[in-house]
Amino acid sequence: MIIRHLSRLVALLLLLWIGGFLWFAILLPRPAGPEKTDAIVVLTGGEGRLARGVEGLERGWSKRMFVSGVYLKVRRAELAELLGKPRRVIECCVELGKQAVNTRTNARETAEWIAANRIKSVRLVTTDWHMRRARLELDQAVSGKARIVSDAVASRPSFRVLVREYNKFVARRLATWAGL
Repeated sequence: MIIRHLSRLVALLLLLWIGGFLWFAILLPRPAGPEKTDAIVVLTGGEGRLARGVEGLERGWSKRMFVSGVYLKVRRAELAELLGKPRRVIECCVELGKQAVNTRTNARETAEWIAANRIKSVRLVTTDWHMRRARLELDQAVSGKARIVSDAVASRPSFRVLVREYNKFVARRLATWAGL
């Protein structure tokens, strides 16, 4: 009897995981529209993220940008060269955060920057498959003190990337519900 109940529970959990994964993989977050915010926040680590952030600056969606998780030795001049943009675009408006090493510390570093600069709204730029977890972490870190607009960079993630990210997302969601 216990084995039957246990096997039903395992089957139910597996069905929930599969359904959640399908939702996660098929309905990836999309790019935001031209909505203006006080700042753009870019989380490093994925192709197209920095370019999308700079595009937002150039289109006037925001007047400043914060890049979280930048390698310690990177300078703004190198960033301008890498992106093929005039130095003045990067020098005037981009700040580099160099303390973060993962998504949770990206959120903390960003929340500190938001508070220190009295930012009321941000455009969060990260890859589509990473957006849900990044948004979860940032929502938790800012505690409603800033409005967040999700601006996902479209990608073509592998099945492995999607499974790994979905598992991380589920783990963080469960930890959040548990108050951790």
